[in-house]
Amino acid sequence: MGRQKDSGSIRIGVDTGGTFTDFVIWRNGRLSNRKVLSTPQDPSLAIFEGVRDILKDSPAAFIVHGTTVATNALLQRKGGHIALITTAGFEDVLAIGRQTRRNLYALQPESRFELIPAALRFGLKERTLASGRVEQPVSRAEVRRIVQKIKKTGAEAVAVCLLHSYANPKNEEIVARELERSGLLFTISSRLLPEHREFERTSTTAVNAYLMPVMDRYLGELDRRLGRADLRIMQSNEGYISPLRARVEPIRTALSGPAGGVVGARILAKAAGFPNVVSFDMGGTSTDVSLIEGGIRRTHESRVGDFPIRLPIIDIHSVGAGGGSIAYTDRGGSLRVGPQSAGADPGPACYGKGELPTVTDANLCLGRLDPGFFLGGKMRIFPERSLDAVSRLGRAIGKSAIETALGIVAIANANMEKAIRVISVERGIDPRAFALFSFGGAGGMHAIEMAAHLGMPTVLVPRNAGVLSAFGLLVSDPVKDYAKSLMRTDAQIGLFQLESEFRKLEEKARRDMAEDGLASDIVLERSLDCRYAGQSYEIDVPYRKARTLGQAFLESFHRLHKRFYSYRHDRRPVEIVNLRIKAVAMTPKIPLRREPRAASLDPQALVKTQAIHSGRAVREGSVYDRSKLRPGNVLPGPALIIDPESTAFLPPGYRAAVDPYLNLVIRKAGSQ
Repeated sequence: MGRQKDSGSIRIGVDTGGTFTDFVIWRNGRLSNRKVLSTPQDPSLAIFEGVRDILKDSPAAFIVHGTTVATNALLQRKGGHIALITTAGFEDVLAIGRQTRRNLYALQPESRFELIPAALRFGLKERTLASGRVEQPVSRAEVRRIVQKIKKTGAEAVAVCLLHSYANPKNEEIVARELERSGLLFTISSRLLPEHREFERTSTTAVNAYLMPVMDRYLGELDRRLGRADLRIMQSNEGYISPLRARVEPIRTALSGPAGGVVGARILAKAAGFPNVVSFDMGGTSTDVSLIEGGIRRTHESRVGDFPIRLPIIDIHSVGAGGGSIAYTDRGGSLRVGPQSAGADPGPACYGKGELPTVTDANLCLGRLDPGFFLGGKMRIFPERSLDAVSRLGRAIGKSAIETALGIVAIANANMEKAIRVISVERGIDPRAFALFSFGGAGGMHAIEMAAHLGMPTVLVPRNAGVLSAFGLLVSDPVKDYAKSLMRTDAQIGLFQLESEFRKLEEKARRDMAEDGLASDIVLERSLDCRYAGQSYEIDVPYRKARTLGQAFLESFHRLHKRFYSYRHDRRPVEIVNLRIKAVAMTPKIPLRREPRAASLDPQALVKTQAIHSGRAVREGSVYDRSKLRPGNVLPGPALIIDPESTAFLPPGYRAAVDPYLNLVIRKAGSQ
């Protein structure tokens, strides 16, 4: 790990969640953290509440923010009122979509949210060929007429996606200049996504425009509240960008909070000697999982709600299961859990406002939470309200409160296990070869039972697990991605041309980094999207310069194709679809310190004992204060290991060992 150059500087990671907003603060060479109840109506209120005292002393603090504003706007369909300018004859690309269906055998057609109504889709007489030759230039007079029509509709932003603009953006740039004069917010596809595939490019551009008014208002308000603070916004691709860039390209922030958690998980797991892990982030409203196999996996094909997005993004799978997930009975009388959440307000029944039972209430009934130490004792909760809520649900299904609580936890676990299977088993990867890296406020209460069902031998629970996503934001780097569509086979292009195209992208990356004040220590990673000629989808292949083209990447492509699809065609032409550059500006890192081994367990670590339910059995379990644990301590189950942000539940038959980084390494008793 690198060292922080200025131990006196203040750096803050802020992760806005559905229930809590988390803060990790690096100040005077030390880490601290805090949690504040989220304010969904205006997330900037909770952020300012959490840093107000810090900004009084250090108004220019450096802040990296993981935001859910873009995600929530998409899921709740509360983006801006937008229009589309496209090539005449292609106005209905978004409405037509693709023939791919999420439920292949469903008898009823899928409903689709109409992002841009037909009346706000405008065709422009122009044409650029796939070769990049402009066959029909844009008429500025026609563009001005369309812009005037758009302004009369009251549209807040405009998406511009002209045919084959990835090959030559000249016509789109003319439209952009006219929109700039009009004062409208706008996004053009050749800047955001210069790649082929008209539907994906149009969809991504339209979604970006849909988010621009929302993000512009939010970041404007946040900037006003934070004053002189140096703010950065986390992207979905494991790196952060400036607020100005986030306002122009808000789609890049769609999964920024979960991305911070994956970055933090990779760094801490690698330091602990576990390069291959499944990150498991269970918060108040959702659970996010991602596979880390040496490095973070990224994908260019993703979806947020109903909206397909084609941008580099960490491969994260999310499900609506969290501590606040509401338990209920369906019309058939069966017990269900989620995806509806009680959120921060009213929250679980035990918070004192809500009446509906949640996963948190079930854990409280089972003795898997310490009611006197919730948020370190700063927040009072009401166990009797949890018992009442779960009992009412139990009467509806003819079960006792404890049986109902066990059922709620089992169903929540099954929902989250299914998410892990999606990113592992369903992709031909055996989860038993991975450790489960559990974090989030609720993760430690469920991770061990889930790992047992999946056959995963080890569970890691890091220190300060409840704010790990905020820690990940703090240790991330600025990252920018660049792409260019090529559409040439290996026989049609030489090494010299490939190098020339890569250098153009790299020069642009360096210029953009320099504009952000990041001109030094930049790492540029090259890759190619390749496929066999005639295929529809491609594989991302690392590219390294070599004397011959074949030695550079073809063998890597054949090998990866065989791994993913179980066959290879060495004599078949390989098509290079896109060139990609990932630019990373390496920044100083917070050092990870190894703590000395303790001779024995501190007697003050044992807080008390309490009844803990596991299966149908109830046993007296120990409750440990995690802040008193030291490397070398070994704790047997059943037990609770508590800190102010999270709780880890250790079932009978398991043991937790504390490693030099104060992670809990949990395995079955007697295993190595």
